[in-house]
Amino acid sequence: MIHQTAIIHSGARLGVNVSVGPYSIIGEHVEIGDNTVIGPHVVITGRTRIGCDNRIYQFCSLGEAPQDKKYNGEPTCLEIGDRNTIREFCTFNVGTAQDVGITRVGDDNWIMAYVHIAHDCQVGSRTVFANNAQLAGHVHIDDWAILGGYTGVHQFCRVGAHTMTAVGTVVLQDIPPFVMAAGNTASPFGINAEGLKRRGFSPDALLALKRAYRTLYKSGLMLDEARAKLQDEALLHPEVQPLVDFLAVSKRGIIR
Repeated sequence: MIHQTAIIHSGARLGVNVSVGPYSIIGEHVEIGDNTVIGPHVVITGRTRIGCDNRIYQFCSLGEAPQDKKYNGEPTCLEIGDRNTIREFCTFNVGTAQDVGITRVGDDNWIMAYVHIAHDCQVGSRTVFANNAQLAGHVHIDDWAILGGYTGVHQFCRVGAHTMTAVGTVVLQDIPPFVMAAGNTASPFGINAEGLKRRGFSPDALLALKRAYRTLYKSGLMLDEARAKLQDEALLHPEVQPLVDFLAVSKRGIIR
């Protein structure tokens, strides 16, 4: 299961049935859970914890120092959950002392080639990152989000649950839950109805979310007015509540 050319530090902790391919390097403070497969020419370093049943393809760099001039070698971390697919040439950095100190990636994510996840990013579960999606530092990506190829997300932005971006989208402000976005810079283009159907949202729930979208983007209301109306809508349709909660904590403002 461990190729003879792999270099694994004696302090690294590997679970049961972990496979490590040729010429891969595993650092001293790395922990890897059961049944995870590490391809050839992978470098996993830093204080990196990886869960079970992950598949990490060749030429990835996980747990390296952040690309942040303020970083001074603090003992920060990268945490990756279970059942993730991480394709070729991905780069995930550890966190910084200026934030929570941990870069996190959840469970069941499908992460394609050349994806960069910078320091202190918080990525949920069941997301899809297409090729060359790039996250700057301190970005939050909520569950079920889909980032199209070459999507770039500015630092400190948040992308809500069940969102979807088109290819080449440049995200400079927060994208609320359920919204499709495209363009440079990103603009809203309706509700991700097809994705929500596939995830079991009922026709009534979809109708409520489409009404909420119209309230937020088509009613002509100021943002504070739209938020107040959405709160009323959420009392009748609980599926709108995540949108209300997201707007309450948004710091960079939302795409409009």
